Amino acid sequence: MRILFLADIVGRTGRQAVAKTLPEWRERYAPDIILANGENAAGGKGITTAVMHDLLALGIAGFTTGNHIWDKNDIYPTLDADPRIVRPANYSPLAPGKGVAHFEVLDKTLAVISLAGRIFMENADCPFRKFDEIYAQLQTPFVFVDFHGEATSEKACFAYYVDGRASAVVGTHTHVQTADERILPNGTAFITDAGMCGALHSSIGMELEPSIRRFLTGMPAKSDVAKGAGVVCGVLIDLDRTTGKAQGIQRLQKRFAEGR
Repeated sequence: MRILFLADIVGRTGRQAVAKTLPEWRERYAPDIILANGENAAGGKGITTAVMHDLLALGIAGFTTGNHIWDKNDIYPTLDADPRIVRPANYSPLAPGKGVAHFEVLDKTLAVISLAGRIFMENADCPFRKFDEIYAQLQTPFVFVDFHGEATSEKACFAYYVDGRASAVVGTHTHVQTADERILPNGTAFITDAGMCGALHSSIGMELEPSIRRFLTGMPAKSDVAKGAGVVCGVLIDLDRTTGKAQGIQRLQKRFAEGR
């Protein structure tokens, strides 16, 4: 089973870059399923139902999210109604949505789990114990986890904690692609952060000038999605079709020149 995961899609710039890239990557890598983190896809913070459907039309099968999932309340009813999008499972059970989705891929069931870290993040339940709770109820060895967190140490510890149970743990949230992709000793594919799909010359996808001014002055400054040359980051993961163990993980990145 081959999974193509697209890193955090940031605003219109990210969506346009993904639209230009996916036909090439689908032909070159022939993924069996395409997943993406969509929590920043609308205006750089949050996702709307309309934006989600635009991305589904590109061939993305499902979406993980993170701490910005609540920024556009338009998505709240969709989180409850549409099985193709999940919010972090370790958020309150009283919040809209669910944390696990199931996709039929080839002749197998792929469980997709979204979890949020707790270090330098908003309050959430323990992602380690939440995974244990979810895993005990799964009936498939094909388990993909998007761990949305700030701290690299937390992401690595989680990945080793679930090694051999999760097929893959892909970190998101920092928008900076890390160069540490590997298969852990018991067969889990891991990368600390998949990166982002957005503006290359930006502050994690947002305009530079307001972001720099905020650092210089300590004052709040509204920052919009940056425009210009795009970058698309992701990972390609191959799983054994019997055991669900990872057989390979490859970082992907495509950069566009200005005006393309």
